[in-house]
Amino acid sequence: MNALFRALNDPIRREILEILKKKGDLSAGQIANHFNVSKPSISHHLDLLKQASLVHVVRDGQFLYYSINTTIIDELLKWAMKLSTSK
Repeated sequence: MNALFRALNDPIRREILEILKKKGDLSAGQIANHFNVSKPSISHHLDLLKQASLVHVVRDGQFLYYSINTTIIDELLKWAMKLSTSK
């Protein structure tokens, strides 16, 4: 769960998730086009999102395509709801 919170702690990573939710599967280059930061920096952010299981990655030839993994977010919300209702 630490990797999940670490991944969600950064505004660029949160924005990447929003972009993937809105636009669907995108390559790292397509994601990088939305930001004014270096491509290696975006790759680092994508790697942290992958480590936290917040994105799925599929290789198509030389390209990696990223998609949002809503399952992990659903699990996080269930955990948070459980905390808020338990007394």
